[in-house]
Amino acid sequence: MLEVKKQTLSETFSVYYDKRMLRILLLGAISGFPWVLIASSLSLWLKEEGLSRSTIGWAGLIFGVYAFNYLWAPIIDRIQIPYLTKKLGHRRGWIVLMQIIILLCLVIWSSINPTENLALLISVGLIIAIASATQDITVDALRIEQINENEGKSMAAGAAMAVVGWWTGYKLGGVVALFTAEFFENLGVSDYWQATFLILGILIILMNIGLMFVHEPIQTDRQAKQRETDQLIEKKLGSSNFVTNFIVYITGTIGGPVISFFKKNGFAIAAGILAFVFLFKIGEAFMGRMSIVFYKEIGFSKGQIAIYSKGLGWITTVIFTLLGGLMAMRAGTIKTMFFAGGLMAITNLLFAVLAWTGKSEILFAIAVIADDITAAFATVAFVAFISLLVDRTYTATQYALLASIGTAGRTTLASSSGALVDWLNGDWGTFFILTTIMVIPSLICLWLIKNKIKIGEK
Repeated sequence: MLEVKKQTLSETFSVYYDKRMLRILLLGAISGFPWVLIASSLSLWLKEEGLSRSTIGWAGLIFGVYAFNYLWAPIIDRIQIPYLTKKLGHRRGWIVLMQIIILLCLVIWSSINPTENLALLISVGLIIAIASATQDITVDALRIEQINENEGKSMAAGAAMAVVGWWTGYKLGGVVALFTAEFFENLGVSDYWQATFLILGILIILMNIGLMFVHEPIQTDRQAKQRETDQLIEKKLGSSNFVTNFIVYITGTIGGPVISFFKKNGFAIAAGILAFVFLFKIGEAFMGRMSIVFYKEIGFSKGQIAIYSKGLGWITTVIFTLLGGLMAMRAGTIKTMFFAGGLMAITNLLFAVLAWTGKSEILFAIAVIADDITAAFATVAFVAFISLLVDRTYTATQYALLASIGTAGRTTLASSSGALVDWLNGDWGTFFILTTIMVIPSLICLWLIKNKIKIGEK
């Protein structure tokens, strides 16, 4: 019998030294940064303007666009941007276009008074969310295409680096946003958040400069395989004219990725995968949507939130995301997700304890560290899992479909988080207990399909 030598921990960790991981890190940061704008910054801005928890929670409905970006993901796979595609490449052209839109939205935000123009403010936030969700489609596709299909361990490492990058963009971007807002506030600037958004626009410009150093692999067979699907549909229609050609194009563009996914996994397993993806991080999303409001209500300043939730949280996230990647490489993504799901349920209880005991910097730090450890393991396993499921013919579309289904649970349902806290009369402890219970259904789904999922972890 041939004996297979198991890799040492250092040999496994060496996957991170691949120069492709640095590119993936930057792509993750580009993807995570917009959440600084429409999540923590927008929520705190509205809170400090005197808006209610329910209003802040419902404003989070703008995140719902992330749940439906798969609807236009086929366009990202096929349509090329005039001039930008030729100069920058297919994927990078789309990213730069979305970054320009986000930058223009920040300029508009810098001139808005929230209490007088709430509808306009939320509308601009929606545009940022749409641009960010569209950007995520092509960022994820470009990230996956950095790694070959048969490099399962590199895919897990790439998922870890993407998550590190995402949290770097979100956490460190949040540190910059919070400290900048506090700095302008202390200077006596009345519209300190508006001024902050102009500073954040500079970060977007810098990230676009960094994007120019990300290699875009040349794909030679994607369009050919897409055309094969089109020809299959043409044969079914039986004739060829302008109308049928249009039907073929639309059907192949939208239906091809879905048909491919269900054909690969079978209907029952595919449905189970989709159920798990939808449910997995709902509890985390409910807690995350209201976390910064909770921190503010319990008595923490913007500076303290920046240090503990953003700065300390970023360090913790980076370390444990890399460790989560190692676990996914050695134990597999399925086991890592079970581990992370259990941690999610447990760590949410720490915030309940913080709510019941009152303001405590030590307990706050412990809760944030535990939560970030959990999020790191959960996210890297989740990203690696759905990355291994996609068909390279429809990279952007299938990943967007799976990611957006996961986002649907986290955004549409979690938008009621503020209303739930209000319904509980501000009982934050009970709220966090409920977020713990929300984790369980997804783990049941994963248990039922764990032995039948077709992924290539090599």
